Amino acid sequence: MNSRKSPRKKNLSAMKMLGAQLAAARHAAGLTQRALAERLKIDEETIASIEQGRRPLKPDLAALLDEVLDTKGLLSAGVANLPEIDQFPMWAELYVHHEREAIALSWYDALVVPGLLQTEAYARALLSGRVPAYDPDELDTRIAARVGRREILHQKVSPTLSFVVWEPALRMPIGGRETHLDQLRFLREHSELPGLALQVLPLNRPAHAGTAGPFILLETPDHQHLAYTESQRGSQWVSDPNEVSILARKYAMLRTQALTTEDSRGLLDRLLGEQ
Repeated sequence: MNSRKSPRKKNLSAMKMLGAQLAAARHAAGLTQRALAERLKIDEETIASIEQGRRPLKPDLAALLDEVLDTKGLLSAGVANLPEIDQFPMWAELYVHHEREAIALSWYDALVVPGLLQTEAYARALLSGRVPAYDPDELDTRIAARVGRREILHQKVSPTLSFVVWEPALRMPIGGRETHLDQLRFLREHSELPGLALQVLPLNRPAHAGTAGPFILLETPDHQHLAYTESQRGSQWVSDPNEVSILARKYAMLRTQALTTEDSRGLLDRLLGEQ
């Protein structure tokens, strides 16, 4: 049996950012990729791959680039602080950045409790069930990142938050009985927060506007309206106003089809009483 550990995954999002910084510094110096490669006596393809985030920038080359491009240690510092593991995929990282600054969030989920409302145990149970499985370090990193996002629920000036959750997501005992109970209690407690509306889309509806899957709407501080969707094999950042409008209309309909906030709390109380 081969006892060597497999290489740890690099932070692809940060590699792309570091590559973009290299490209910007090269342009500022008035150099083409070929001209820079010739100065460094390396292949032009190496520069291209690093700038596109396909190849990691090594410390020795970063130091040389800092000297040639007069970037005063910027690239070396970036390499030294490059995380070992991606906390979020590239599109998701952009979403999380906007999530932190949003003045309003509207979130529809049909399969699981929305990420911002997950307990640590619930998040661990969900992420532990991933196929293929995360390695232990990556799993811990992703759980910490997800739980850390909950800070926005308790900010001094929190965004206006609206959640519509399909009832089956609340009934599925992810993580076992105690984890499920703790998650329901967490939802019930947080449903009372000012500025937060939690509505349950009941299971007995004959039809509803969310059958195409979950999505998130957000409004930025400069009043730009954006949306984010996830699927089995990827995620999509939606900025086209027409597409955002379609999702906004879906969400508006979902809110009319869901239980009121008061009735949703009543359902949570009944679910807790049944356990």
